[in-house]
Amino acid sequence: MNEDFPRIVTLLRKERGLSQKQAALELGVSQALLSHYEKGIRECGLAFVVKVADYYNVSCDYLLGRTADRHGATLKLDDVSELQPENDKQSSSKTTAMIKLNKRLVMNSISILFDLLEQSDSKALTGEISSYLMVSVYKMVRTLYSANPKNPQAMFSVIPEIYSGLSSAMESITEANARCLASGKVPASLGDADVPIILSMSSDVLSKNYPELAPSLYNLIQKTEERMKNIEK
Repeated sequence: MNEDFPRIVTLLRKERGLSQKQAALELGVSQALLSHYEKGIRECGLAFVVKVADYYNVSCDYLLGRTADRHGATLKLDDVSELQPENDKQSSSKTTAMIKLNKRLVMNSISILFDLLEQSDSKALTGEISSYLMVSVYKMVRTLYSANPKNPQAMFSVIPEIYSGLSSAMESITEANARCLASGKVPASLGDADVPIILSMSSDVLSKNYPELAPSLYNLIQKTEERMKNIEK
């Protein structure tokens, strides 16, 4: 049984403000059967998946959790060739393609993130999220740098023995501050920091405002959550 369908079909119904009885009537099934579908007690057939996709104006892939984009947009390694200049086509190893794809996912997603921060009009929230991203990049750069013990350590002022713990602590603090600010509260450590404007966000809004960038964000979300689920197992 697909684990994502019950959660997504329930979310779509609630987003539209429909009662289970009303949605069942319009989808041509009994309320009891729709309840079983939403709880994952019973598995529906393909015909019902298609009917639900048409009803909520989403793709079947979205309903089944195959993409985080409601209209089914995905990015794959094969798509990266379109991004390469003609003189760089020979560099087509799977590793190179993966690097180009992941770079696109991350950079496009960060572009959306910073645009949303600009809309939030909060210097404090922008500072905390920026610090979080910078320390994350710092940690990974040092991870690669330290792989070769011959690399000169003079590039860094924080010694190797403690940088990992301190940078992880900084990540935790900046994340906590950002979450607090986003919820409309100001951490004591930030004094009289400004509270951000609360933004209205959904995949439909993001797709409309960032038609070229949103698919990257959706794929980044999907890839990240797939790894989370693997950890749970």
